[in-house]
Amino acid sequence: MQQIIVIGAGVVGLTSAWWLLEAGYRVTLLERAAQVGSGTSYANGGQLSYRYVSPLADAGVPLKALRWLFQEHGPLRLRLQADPHQWRWLAAFLANCRADANRRTTQKLLQLGELSRRGMAQLAPVVPPAEFGWRDAGKLVVYRSRKVFEAATARADGAATRQIWSAAECVAHEPALAAVGDRLAGGIYNSGEAVADCYAFCVALAERVRAHPRFGGFIQGQAARLVTDRGRVTGLDTSAGRLAADAYVLAAGMQSRTLALTAGIALPLYPLKGYSLSAPIRSGDVAPQISVTDFERKVLYARIGDQLRVAAMVDMVGEDLRLDARRLASLTRQVRATMPRAADYASVTPWAGLRPATPNSAPIVGPTPYANLWLNVGHGPLGFTFACGTASLLTDLMRGHEPPIALDGLTLS
Repeated sequence: MQQIIVIGAGVVGLTSAWWLLEAGYRVTLLERAAQVGSGTSYANGGQLSYRYVSPLADAGVPLKALRWLFQEHGPLRLRLQADPHQWRWLAAFLANCRADANRRTTQKLLQLGELSRRGMAQLAPVVPPAEFGWRDAGKLVVYRSRKVFEAATARADGAATRQIWSAAECVAHEPALAAVGDRLAGGIYNSGEAVADCYAFCVALAERVRAHPRFGGFIQGQAARLVTDRGRVTGLDTSAGRLAADAYVLAAGMQSRTLALTAGIALPLYPLKGYSLSAPIRSGDVAPQISVTDFERKVLYARIGDQLRVAAMVDMVGEDLRLDARRLASLTRQVRATMPRAADYASVTPWAGLRPATPNSAPIVGPTPYANLWLNVGHGPLGFTFACGTASLLTDLMRGHEPPIALDGLTLS
């Protein structure tokens, strides 16, 4: 029975560990933090958006990005640095800002989203949805610009889950939008999309992983270096000592880039810093029941249990996790103006996380130049959405099975 070390115990590492355990492997998890899911998985947007998977790179995005950079409250902030990772990532991102590239990636992510939806359903008997606040909320993307709304609705989409709503219908279905109803052009609603607490999911899944008969244990430690010899990884140097296994899975968010470099592998990852606000919902508050995305503002709203979770912004500032007071104040003002009666904004808990993104927004899953080193990285803002799908893909590949979807656009090559 093969022994595998999975590096990283966020949502991607934990789902990878579970699928591998179920496939018959022995698995040990290495995590640098004291608690699972305490990094990028901790307070993310909470949306499981299997059909709303629009890659960031698209035709016209560079011009939009320039406008956003000069807006005081714009969704994007860029701090150019003497960092070759940043410059290479930006160059590759610009190369992907084409309509044809966007269409190809979108189709691949839709396939991955459906695979992930099925994977989450497979987990339901093991990790009951009630344990992590899972709710079939549906997703509503609202548009403020008539031109942008008409362009979005004109795109071919034969999904039976899709409905196009007028501004009045958006407010009728989601009263939390009443304050901005007269400023909306309309919205696109998709049923079957969900919301949940990603951190609670990590904690619940970790309990099942610990109880699995083939689980070899959690090790708390910082991975420092992959030791290689003749095309294989022969060990992993960590703050807890050198570890050895038959195979290794790299699923450690942005740390994956640093660790891969110790084996000569350059992962095209860059941290897109995002912010979230969590505010308690009081009796009498009009919080959204539907998962809402304000398209032009790039702000996401999700009701998770008795909390309103708001997520927004992309800051390209390197691996800087500090809470920027000005960005948080700007987000809070936007949220108060959009949904003034949705929650207790005087009791907000702010958070920031580094989303490990690839230039084309597609995660990287599968083999590396080393026969026993595998990747499950680069999920960007959709780690929770895609975690079950990439875990099942990874397991199929490691077992030598034919994956259920083609891997073009999802591998290191």
